[in-house]
Amino acid sequence: MVGRSYWIAIWYGILFLGMLGLWSSLYWGRQTHWKNADELLRAIGTIAVSSGMLLLLNGLVTFLGQLLLLLALICFVVAFVLGRKAGAPNGSESSDDDYGDDEPGAGA
Repeated sequence: MVGRSYWIAIWYGILFLGMLGLWSSLYWGRQTHWKNADELLRAIGTIAVSSGMLLLLNGLVTFLGQLLLLLALICFVVAFVLGRKAGAPNGSESSDDDYGDDEPGAGA
């Protein structure tokens, strides 16, 4: 594979970012009484996908690498569902009144 060493370096960087995300989501989870489960799952998914890709690129344990990629996919899908439920407005869509535009042309 052309540029294999570059891809390995990139995935190590993504692994580092995932670890930073995990650390920060654990910190904020303690502060918010674990209402940020979607952020925590995204961090776990990032760590899993980067670890899986590193295993596959190095050709070490391909079955474990594929399992980690599947785990990452599940984490990202569940995080998306949890994030959509947490961010859904209660009752109605936002209206123009939220922006202070009561009438067109009123503001001069």
